[in-house]
Order: sequence, then C-alpha cells, then structure tokens
Amino acid sequence: MLPLVAALVASYLLGSIPAAYIAGKSKGVDLRKHGSGNLGATNVIRVLGAKIGLAVFAFDMAKGAIPVAVFSRYVPDAIAPFGDPTITAILCGVAAIIGHVRPVYLKFGKGGKGVATAAGVFVALAPVQTLLTLIIFAVVLLSSGFVSLGSLTSATMLPVLLAITVGARSPVFVIALLVAIFVFWTHRANIGRLRRGEEHRFGKKGVPAKRPAATLAITLVIVLAVLIAARFA
Repeated sequence: MLPLVAALVASYLLGSIPAAYIAGKSKGVDLRKHGSGNLGATNVIRVLGAKIGLAVFAFDMAKGAIPVAVFSRYVPDAIAPFGDPTITAILCGVAAIIGHVRPVYLKFGKGGKGVATAAGVFVALAPVQTLLTLIIFAVVLLSSGFVSLGSLTSATMLPVLLAITVGARSPVFVIALLVAIFVFWTHRANIGRLRRGEEHRFGKKGVPAKRPAATLAITLVIVLAVLIAARFA
C-alpha cells in the first residue's frame, strides 16, 4: 500500500507546481490579479504572450502525463486497486489534476481549471483518442475564437471517442466522463458568458467569429474524428 500512497502524493505534488504563477512572478506579475485571474495557460497567453503561455501549457500537460506514465509504474500490480494497473495510472492522473486545481504550494488556493493537465493524463492513457480530441480543440478554437468552447467541446468528445474505441465499461472511459463533468463545472462561469455573448475571444478583439464557417468546420472535424475512432474499435 505504501508505494501506491507515495505515487499518489508524488503525483499531487507535481500537479501542484503552479507554472502559470511562477511564469507571472518571473515577470513581476501576479496572474491571479490580471486577465481572467486564472492560473492557466490561456491567461498566461493573454497577459504575458504566446511564447510563455505555450511553455506553461506544455508544462501543465507534462504534469498530467508523467504521473500516469512514470509514477504509476512503481506500484506493483499486486497492490493495484482491483488488481488493475490502469486504475493505478488513472488515480495518479486524478491526483495530478487535483494538485493543479488546488495547489498545495499556493496554500490550496485556486489554481488552473485542469484542462491542460487532464489532456496530459489522457495523452498517456489513450494517445490516439486524445490526439483526435486535441485536433477538435484546435479547430474549435481557431474557428470560433473561444478557448472555453474548445475545452468544453473536447471534454464532451473524448468520452465519446473512448466509448467507440474501448467501450463504456473501460475505466478510462469512466474517468474521461467524470473529468468532462468536472471541466463543465470549472467552466460554469464561461458557459454563462457564452450564453450571454460576453465570453472573451482569443485573438484580435472586436473581430466576430464567422459562425457558419465555424459551425461547418467544427461539425466536419467531429464527424471525421468519430469515423477515425470507429476504425480503431
């Protein structure tokens, strides 16, 4: 049992490293008081620029992938929950996400929304399905201009793709569904702004999204992703 506890604690501590906060402080900025106030890559891009923001995004993804791919391997299968090492990997990933959202290094204050770290978790757990989901995210973002809409669409589509490929009884599907619910909960304010037409757009201010083109692009990429996933079923 001790190796499992150690892996979970290590996963949480790694997930707790607030890359966005550190990046802001290195520039003399407390990101909790600027932009959206969120310690995520999107706010870093908004306040500090794309180069630093993308570096933060990559680090946040690594915080999710490393616990799943590395830390979980130090837990013997004999003591894995239900004797399934996949569940051990999932638990390490969940611990990392919790660390990102409520980092101990910031006295359990508000961190990021967990999207990038969750993406890292699923890159390690289900790389093909996650790659398709990241493509969907990119298309939604580039066609609509809304990071939140891309995150919500991706959170919805990943369980769908996993249901097609590995089945609804897979623990990976179950955790993807729970993470999707969690993402919707952390984005509840964004959902309200999207409904009111007040959500912040990524990119040039005052440039409206081309709705017919955006809808077509998003629909096509989702259909394509489902068809590709079906080939792996």
